[in-house]
Amino acid sequence: MATSIETSKQELLRDLLKEVSRLFYTTLVVVPADVRDQVSLAYLFARAADTIADTELIDRPRRLDLLGQLKAQFVSDQLTWTQVREIQQAVGPIQQNSAERILLERLEDCFKLLQTFSPDDRRCIHRLMTTLTQGMEMDLVVFHGQSADDLVALKTLDDLDRYTYYVAGCVGEFWTDLMCAHRTALASWKVREMSEVGVRFGKGLQLTNIVKDVAHDLQKGRCYVPAPMLAEAGLKPRDLLNQENLSRFRPVLRQLVRMATEHLDQGWMYTMAIPRHETRLRLSCMWPILSAGESLKLVMNSPDLLNPDVKIKITRSKVYQIIALTTGTFACGYVGTAYWGRLRKQII
Repeated sequence: MATSIETSKQELLRDLLKEVSRLFYTTLVVVPADVRDQVSLAYLFARAADTIADTELIDRPRRLDLLGQLKAQFVSDQLTWTQVREIQQAVGPIQQNSAERILLERLEDCFKLLQTFSPDDRRCIHRLMTTLTQGMEMDLVVFHGQSADDLVALKTLDDLDRYTYYVAGCVGEFWTDLMCAHRTALASWKVREMSEVGVRFGKGLQLTNIVKDVAHDLQKGRCYVPAPMLAEAGLKPRDLLNQENLSRFRPVLRQLVRMATEHLDQGWMYTMAIPRHETRLRLSCMWPILSAGESLKLVMNSPDLLNPDVKIKITRSKVYQIIALTTGTFACGYVGTAYWGRLRKQII
């Protein structure tokens, strides 16, 4: 009977992940099997929350209300099924993306699946989702428009730090708690200390996304570069809409990229603290760090960073190169560290 439940659980997760993100489904294979279901379900919940936040056909107050209802399901083990169904009915049918529509239609199944996890695993996912949704709420409250006409910047560097924690740093906490609970090779880790390092790992990845997507976010009315940082360079948020101001923006960009790189340095330290024989776990950390580093290199060298028509993105062949190098050497620390060291010198 237990085997039948496990098979059904894995089939649901596999089918939904294939629909929602084939890339995530493909890379998930490197995650150790005993934590794969938990990571998969957490990802699906995060995507569902993101879909709610981004559905512009629903007005902003209503999206905030629905996000609040979703977050409420993770505050305790007591689910309010009427609220789950209200979210499904309000958001699912209007999705133009079939994958997001299917995910919302199966949201109730996701919560039923969550209930089959151990209490500790549920607590990990609860903590993650209550924090992630705070970041999405922050987006909806701070950035009240949806075009460049309503452009708003974060007010302080602390706001940026808090935002990167909400949307990515907390993933480092989740990952650390989950892996330490299931992987005996990490038994010697001091969970609290490594969680703090994991937070910086996540912040580095999110800062990378912010700098490479700056032009596209500006078109949505969102400037994640704090206004005081821009002011130090004699810039206002609206100045970034003019591509000719890239040279004036570069000192600010270098500061942000340095922050991202220093966070990723902590992420690399985190990765190297994973025992060598935990190859899958090491690879699952190496790949995003090296990919982020390659992205930061593109950001620093791009003449079109402020052009919304240009997408700053590493090539698929570069991704395959990273995977081949690290997998082919069985996540060797010497090889990986040499790659990261050479890469960061090209960044800053």
